[in-house]
Amino acid sequence: MPTTAFVPPDPHFVQRVRQSFERQGAMATIGARLGEIAPGRVAIELDWAAGLTQQHGFLHAGMVATALDSACGYAGFTLMPADAAVLTIEYKINLLAPAKGQTFRMVGSVVKPGRTVTVCEGHAYALEEGREKLVATMGCTLMAVFGRENIRS
Repeated sequence: MPTTAFVPPDPHFVQRVRQSFERQGAMATIGARLGEIAPGRVAIELDWAAGLTQQHGFLHAGMVATALDSACGYAGFTLMPADAAVLTIEYKINLLAPAKGQTFRMVGSVVKPGRTVTVCEGHAYALEEGREKLVATMGCTLMAVFGRENIRS
């Protein structure tokens, strides 16, 4: 499938993504950090930590979903105007394998940008001993929000 070269309406989209990410308490709590930021694509990285696991020592599905949702949200945000904020309005996650790894990479990519609604897909990878394994996929629908004082970009 050919990839589309997206052109962000805001030339300062990288700075907007970084500033918004820094305000996210959830990402700070789980120790997530921004990786790649490109038009229509954002990666979030996360190290394994005992406090983020389920009873078998795998990264908890809730942690995978949280970071993957943010990666998709910020991917869509890269293509929104400077005065827009972003909210997730729906997502579905498929857990494909136990999230066993030393680090994790959650990648969000825009499938179809829109003025109000944007559709993204996400892929979560576990990295262990130099190997990368796909552990989850996500379908995510986002909404661009304008003019609401309690929701800022």
